[in-house]
Amino acid sequence: MGAGHSHDAGQGTPRRRLLIAFSITLTFFVIEVVGSVITGSLALLVDAAHMLTDVIGLALAVTAAHLMNRPPSNRHTWGLRRAEVLGALAQSSLLLAVGIFALIEGVRRLLEPPEIASGSLLFFGIVGLAANIASLLVLMGGRQRNLNMRAAFLEVANDALGSVGVIVSAILIATLGWYRADAVAGILIALLIIPRTVILLRASGSVLLEATPPGLDLIDVRTHLLDLDHVVEIHDLHASQVSTDLPTLSAHIVVDDGLSPEESAALLTSLQQCVAEHFPVSIEHSTFQLEPRSHPEEHVTHG
Repeated sequence: MGAGHSHDAGQGTPRRRLLIAFSITLTFFVIEVVGSVITGSLALLVDAAHMLTDVIGLALAVTAAHLMNRPPSNRHTWGLRRAEVLGALAQSSLLLAVGIFALIEGVRRLLEPPEIASGSLLFFGIVGLAANIASLLVLMGGRQRNLNMRAAFLEVANDALGSVGVIVSAILIATLGWYRADAVAGILIALLIIPRTVILLRASGSVLLEATPPGLDLIDVRTHLLDLDHVVEIHDLHASQVSTDLPTLSAHIVVDDGLSPEESAALLTSLQQCVAEHFPVSIEHSTFQLEPRSHPEEHVTHG
């Protein structure tokens, strides 16, 4: 029997960028809360709540970036990389609550639109948009590093659209006196939030349920591995994700009898290279157990 694996810690998250974006967003969140109280605007209140999710999301991203860099230990053999997934689950739950509140309150205000101070609403909308743009510029350079950074970037980008909605509603109220524009903007912001919530919930749930990484076809993996020299059969083939940037794969590989240690080592290398290089999802951490064909099969197979 032989086993082998290779792994990569993955690309780190640029925590400095996240901290700067977090500080900017937190400051302007406080400003928007004050503005929503002054103006009585639902759109501004919802956008402030949306920005709160940005604050929490960026805080989770910073925390996850810190925890993900901790080395493995005897208690946490993968380190704390799954903190990213738990953070996404918490964030998506908050987003769902905000989205449902905005829809209910928006419908109520469509029926009974309150008067809104359009000038103040416009000012705070512009301030919020400026904050979002500043955060986007900070995050833009690192947004492709990993899912943690991409999620943070998309979080702020989506909130920028919400600020645009606040500005548009303020203009409509000032020029047309259409106070329902505030409720419409609040509903539209909610409709931006809820689909992202579903995506985050599905993604985090998929990792926690140890589903096969998206884009990886295990039938294709099995076919490629069976094409390697000396491979006779494959069973107990499993693939999952420790975190969104750390997919893993394991399998029992039945091989020809009588392989020399050198041939076994070469086969292990070929197996690892195959799953790391030949598929859309690169598996940098793989574990294979080599079993000679004559090895008695005294276990229950799962795949």
